Amino acid sequence: MKILFVCLGNICRSPIAEGVMKNICVQNNISWTIDSAGTNNYHTGEPPHKYSQIVCQHHGIDISSQRAKRFVAEDIEKYDIIYALAVDVYQEISLIAKEKMNEKKVKLFLDELYLNENKSVIDPWYGTKEGYYPVFEQIKMCCE
Repeated sequence: MKILFVCLGNICRSPIAEGVMKNICVQNNISWTIDSAGTNNYHTGEPPHKYSQIVCQHHGIDISSQRAKRFVAEDIEKYDIIYALAVDVYQEISLIAKEKMNEKKVKLFLDELYLNENKSVIDPWYGTKEGYYPVFEQIKMCCE
């Protein structure tokens, strides 16, 4: 199984999701490929946001070696499941993928918990460090 988590900049939500899912795979001896990307290139090459790193580290997960990269249309073919962490991200994926868009592969992440409710993972970007903890919990619950 190859899973890609996608948010806007690939420095807040999707790196947390990548770290959480990789941790779950290690704990359960599952050999899946887990990765993350963003729909824009504002932060390409940068590490995850410091608060994303702190909240993950608080839970024993090190995401410091991750680097932001941009989602590209070819990712549709490369991954088995692509999780958009927000409704606007899903729409951006569709625009980037164009004719390669595959609605059987690209899914809204929180639909795993709240089927067809079109919920988005909270975007903590403009908030404080404390705002990253509920994001972590929301992502962890969905990954599990």
